[in-house]
Amino acid sequence: MPIPTNHAQPIRKTAKESAFSQLQKWIIDGTLQPGEKLNDVELAEALGVSRTPIRESLQLLEVQGFVQMFPGKATQVTDVDRESISDLLPPLAALQALSAELSIPNLTENIIKKLRDTNKKFALAVEKEDYFQALKTDEKFHQIIVDTANNPYISSLLISLQAHVRRLFFHNSIILTEKSIAEHDQIIDLMSQRDGEQVTKVMRENWLRAIEEFYSIENVDS
Repeated sequence: MPIPTNHAQPIRKTAKESAFSQLQKWIIDGTLQPGEKLNDVELAEALGVSRTPIRESLQLLEVQGFVQMFPGKATQVTDVDRESISDLLPPLAALQALSAELSIPNLTENIIKKLRDTNKKFALAVEKEDYFQALKTDEKFHQIIVDTANNPYISSLLISLQAHVRRLFFHNSIILTEKSIAEHDQIIDLMSQRDGEQVTKVMRENWLRAIEEFYSIENVDS
């Protein structure tokens, strides 16, 4: 039979990569609750893999701070520390701001269009008060910029930081506001104008403002 040669090749993941990705997702979205004890046999059966990739994944998750392993006793999901947002967001903001600056030489009209289209989807999710979708779309917006910066060291650092921030947002029902929509538009405009100095300022403020909003929600709830 004739085999097509112009199709996209699927990205193959190892058993460890697949297990790690799924376990991290379950911890972030609360499927695996803080303090919950993890059984590698049950996890292996659920994911259809052997215990080895599960154990390797749990070791990686411990390095990232998502689980704590007690040798010979148990492995359990770590607690969500609300106060950690004050430690997480400043370095995340700095790296995102640097990504915006570094992306400018690599900008194309197609990337600008992709950013504007993504921000429209983000605005629609905020308008509908679908904050889960808004969070996912906000991540896509910023990921486009990070990918355009094309710096593997920044990308690697951001992956871990972003995962922890995502977990905080999931567990604390963070509401993304219309102000973020306007800031995204401003970021796009500044990038289009090749204004590296101003775009880093606006990008940093966009992330750091989330700290104030995070604690303002806590004060309202209390």
